[in-house]
Amino acid sequence: QSQLVESGGGLVQPGGSLRLSCVTSGFDLSTSAVGWFRQAPGKERESLACIASFGGTIEYVDSVKGRFSISRDNAKNTVYLQINSLKPEDTGVYYCAARRSYCGDDYDYWGQGTQVTVSS
Repeated sequence: QSQLVESGGGLVQPGGSLRLSCVTSGFDLSTSAVGWFRQAPGKERESLACIASFGGTIEYVDSVKGRFSISRDNAKNTVYLQINSLKPEDTGVYYCAARRSYCGDDYDYWGQGTQVTVSS
């Protein structure tokens, strides 16, 4: 059974940093692309970043470039999302999802999400 489990969320002050983790199991992470998504209160889920399998091509939505960094450690079956200079508008539930090979619009497996709240 394919699973993704996010962790690392929490309450953080504006300007702070977090590193989210997405631990995968039940499928070959090395041949999979993984994306990070966010659903803010009252808003639709949005794509934030994706890291592909072969070659590790990385994509970011424009709004997070320079503050978010996605990386992967296939040996640990884990994909990370480093978030710096957190803003209140970064508040939301963060999800990771996986699909074969390359980044795209449709993902096969999803995690349950981790809550990030940015507030003073």
